[in-house]
Amino acid sequence: MADMERLDGGPGAAHPHGTEPPAPGEALDAAAFDEVVAFTSELIRIDTSNRGGGDCRERPAAEYAAERLAAAGLEPVLLERTPGRTNVVARLEGTDPSAPALLVHGHLDVVPAEAADWSVDPFSGEVRDGVVWGRGAVDMKNMDAMVLALVRAWARTGARPRRDVVIAFTADEEDSAVDGSGFLADHHPHLFEGCTEGIGESGAFTLHTGAGRALYPIAAGERGTAWLKLTARGTTGHGSKPNRDNAVTRLAAAVARIGAHEWPPRLTDTVAACITELASLQGLSVDPRAPGTDLEAVLGKLGPAAALVEATLRNSANPTMFSAGYKLNVIPGHATAHVDGRTLPGGEAEFAAVLDELTGPGVDWEFHHREVALEAPVDGRTYAVLREAVEHFDPDGHAVPFCMAGGTDAKQFSRLGITGYGYSPLKLPPGFDYWSLFHGVDERVPVDALHFGVRVLDRALRTL
Repeated sequence: MADMERLDGGPGAAHPHGTEPPAPGEALDAAAFDEVVAFTSELIRIDTSNRGGGDCRERPAAEYAAERLAAAGLEPVLLERTPGRTNVVARLEGTDPSAPALLVHGHLDVVPAEAADWSVDPFSGEVRDGVVWGRGAVDMKNMDAMVLALVRAWARTGARPRRDVVIAFTADEEDSAVDGSGFLADHHPHLFEGCTEGIGESGAFTLHTGAGRALYPIAAGERGTAWLKLTARGTTGHGSKPNRDNAVTRLAAAVARIGAHEWPPRLTDTVAACITELASLQGLSVDPRAPGTDLEAVLGKLGPAAALVEATLRNSANPTMFSAGYKLNVIPGHATAHVDGRTLPGGEAEFAAVLDELTGPGVDWEFHHREVALEAPVDGRTYAVLREAVEHFDPDGHAVPFCMAGGTDAKQFSRLGITGYGYSPLKLPPGFDYWSLFHGVDERVPVDALHFGVRVLDRALRTL
């Protein structure tokens, strides 16, 4: 694929709205705005669907990214735990060798897409009416493209950040990360030497709340991952006879209890800060930690912005899979189920104790996959810089901290002492339902949002 392949197949074309000029003070050139669109489209065309269980091949996308990093003067390395499951890491040297390094990371894999459900081919990367369509347009080949376009623009304009910037494009984020960030953190920590902070996916996108207000949630926390396997054992028998030691019945009852359980609210620092700021924007003075505060009532006054905190007020456990039996008229001797559990920072012990109660006798549970919960400071310089960069390019917008309901590669990189923020900036128009497009049908991203993202990243990274 050509280095600057046109979106319509020819070399060097501008995006459908023409070339956008750089603004004063930016370390960008006009080509950066063309490249971020082209790179998003071209990465989408490389099918890196991760079906789980090792069924994925990120290498073509990794080679694509590495070629463009090398053309910017970097020396990317390709690393694999499993053949075809390729990661890319490169370091851009800053102007101050004594300053701590900064990690910028994005994943190359995507969740599968059923083409019959889509309006376009999900792997076409089609650019139509100022929008790039396809799987990965928001999760997260758009961010990968922003980083590539930015680094290349810096190379052309001669800009360098103060801190070393380590760039990592990872495999396997959409499954267990064992072939991706987990492998890098455990087996190649030297590549991240000096990194104290990192920025990655899912943050700094526009959330419209009505009355003309636009929020930009910056992720400063993640709930922990607690994926569970439940196993019940019983007595095998004929389906026509009574059986009071039925593994299916026992497991079904446990799964029903887990699904119906009401987890109590537990305020973390990030969620408390989010509620306080959201309430303030509504003209409300709220201390969410004050005794007697009715959190549900507070959320009811926040309107659409309540979506930022509803899923992160408590632990959760959602049954997702159930398996038992091999013939209709045979009562099996065992049954298994899987539960997607998520834990708040500091909520792991409560989670385990509650699961012991809910599963009950005769049902065992274990962690199928487990990762830590995270929190990052929202009262220091790094968050302030990330906030300022967004609000500089949208002066009417308001950046707020939030905790992600799920998780990202920041969990694995935290093993190296790296504090992570979710920061993939996009300015989205009213009515653009960003949340629904994650793992959803007709995933897409506006061209203008990509341009905004490159500008914000340029300002934030050079300031940091």
